[in-house]
Amino acid sequence: MVIYDVSLPIWEGMDVFPGDPRPRIRRVQRREEGAKANVSILELGSHTGTHVDPPFHFIDGERVDELALDRLFGDAFLADLTGKETEIEAADLEPYGSRIKGKILLIKTRNSAQWGRGFREDFVYVTKGAAEWMVAQGIKSLGFDALSVERYGAESEVHLTLLRNGIYIVEGLDLRAVEEGDYHFACLPLKVRGGDGAPARAVLVSHGE
Repeated sequence: MVIYDVSLPIWEGMDVFPGDPRPRIRRVQRREEGAKANVSILELGSHTGTHVDPPFHFIDGERVDELALDRLFGDAFLADLTGKETEIEAADLEPYGSRIKGKILLIKTRNSAQWGRGFREDFVYVTKGAAEWMVAQGIKSLGFDALSVERYGAESEVHLTLLRNGIYIVEGLDLRAVEEGDYHFACLPLKVRGGDGAPARAVLVSHGE
């Protein structure tokens, strides 16, 4: 069994979506100064790094602490679309149809290679048509390797299409070390009461031979 950590580390200089608060990490107790333990204060936005978008992020729906965790845990398929330069369309996903139905879908793009280089507005994104195709396949959740599934500056059509149909969104995945194929996916967001989103630790587990 091989476990892949596909989460972004949280640190003060990390990439954030424009307008979101930047993380601050302050050590308030230090062992080297006589404290019994090291203790820090974390200040970060609810959509920092690898995070989960619940329906409540855009509509009157489930908050992050109300999510059905079985939709963020289970069989997944990772589609490698690193050759796409701009957008992910339904036609790009149709060849995977039989391997995606009823599973968690993860999409790897050239975005994964850009982590740590600063936010870029020209990231690869998902189109509304592709989102509608995912709904038709009955996927449980969508995992994506950018801080948004939506084209930068666009309306929220992709988010709304997915979230209104009960498909949770995991953004900010780092998929550069994993290849296309079947995996077991586990993603647990922080249980923020009434939250519009929360950072998460996400892992992929290979099925083995």
